Amino acid sequence: MNPMLDDRARTLLKALVERYIADGQPVGSRTLSRASGLDLSPATIRNVMSDLEELGLIASPHTSAGRVPTARGYRLFVDTMLTARPLDPAQPPPELASVREQLQPDQPQRVIAQAAQILSSLSNFVGVVTVPRRASVFRHIEFLRLGDRRVLVILVSPDGDVQNRLILTARDYGQSELVEATNYLNSHYAGLTIEEVRERLHGEIEALHGEIAGLMAAAVKAGTDAIAESTEQVVVVGERRLLEVEDFSHDMGALRKLFDVFERKTELMRLLDTSSRAEGVRIWIGGESRVVPFEELSVVAAPYEVDGMVVGRLGVIGPTRMHYDRMIQIVGITARLLTNALSQKPAG
Repeated sequence: MNPMLDDRARTLLKALVERYIADGQPVGSRTLSRASGLDLSPATIRNVMSDLEELGLIASPHTSAGRVPTARGYRLFVDTMLTARPLDPAQPPPELASVREQLQPDQPQRVIAQAAQILSSLSNFVGVVTVPRRASVFRHIEFLRLGDRRVLVILVSPDGDVQNRLILTARDYGQSELVEATNYLNSHYAGLTIEEVRERLHGEIEALHGEIAGLMAAAVKAGTDAIAESTEQVVVVGERRLLEVEDFSHDMGALRKLFDVFERKTELMRLLDTSSRAEGVRIWIGGESRVVPFEELSVVAAPYEVDGMVVGRLGVIGPTRMHYDRMIQIVGITARLLTNALSQKPAG
């Protein structure tokens, strides 16, 4: 519920939040008078600040006569007072200009890891990207003889992602036999899921040459393992950056709890998963997310897509005292550029 504020109170709250975000110091009435541009007496400003404090929008630290925004104050600021510039990936702000070049449609896993790194480095906070659930379909499979009963299985997914698995075979295969198995699998099973391949192989195994059948069964198992062990569901980069945030440096207990959250990747998945149900950038402040239940922490997140379908989410986790307009830009444009990179078809 948003409290009803008159224009004067709104102007002073906006100025107070902006000033506190800028320098991190509690804001006194004299500073607020200059920052707001209003011609008000110090007594009038103190009265308005007292009203804002009663509404739970600002608080008075015990060590200072100034005021700081509460999570509720930040929420009102973000919802009704923040003027975010329109997002245009074609003309990103200077700090985002190089992101497009960094997010090239190479291997999807690498692009996702790069996106998390970009979010962290541009925000100076924590970058988080959820990984799309992998479809267990292969576009192409290849066997490469390494000798000494070792064979490298190369699996290429429809989106160009490559998985390499080493398998140990019952005997040493010649390269011509491996080519035969490669051609058979690609001509009969390309485009099917690994599960479908396993099912069909089970029915056709007797019709195949015994040794090749064993090799293909091993390849299917390798493919299943590769998918099961594919990269973790959430990529988190920059946790240690929070150690450098002044707002947290005095409370190592809270930081330890926060690092525990980063370890529990499934909870981060659940938090970011809710952003897929909202278009564009979404912001959680203070304890709103429940997954990151810290008054001093905010999450700015957005979904990203592949070919028009939401497949994952990304975001920045940092202190409530952050430049929200800049974080919205960073998260929104990175989401769009990641969407563009992953939606481009790999060459070849």
